[in-house]
Amino acid sequence: MPEMPVALPAARETVDDIVFDVARPDADGRVAARAVVRALRWPAGHRLHIEATDGLLLVTATPDGVHAVGTRGALPLPAAARQMCGIHPHQVVLLAAIPARDLLVVHPSNTITRLLADLHTAVLGGPSYAG
Repeated sequence: MPEMPVALPAARETVDDIVFDVARPDADGRVAARAVVRALRWPAGHRLHIEATDGLLLVTATPDGVHAVGTRGALPLPAAARQMCGIHPHQVVLLAAIPARDLLVVHPSNTITRLLADLHTAVLGGPSYAG
């Protein structure tokens, strides 16, 4: 099993270095992720290690990985990892591929919502920005 980072290091990548996509896991936890899989150059059958950490899923390539890229570029998100991160079927997840690190980060919708709410509060001033 590969050693996974406990937390993501300070980002040096720019937006141009990251490929983003959104997906909705199906009832079995698979996400259609062709754009990010292509950016990472992971072919069908490519072995993966998937770990939940800090409310995110970190997906890395490894020869002895338990999971694999599907024939149509789908990625399996294991049930236990989904549960730990609050990822539910048919709810949007943000996929962030970082090819330079051979890494895919899966952000659950609750994390995206919280980050955007904090940003909107900061930009628009104060806790109430309706209206």
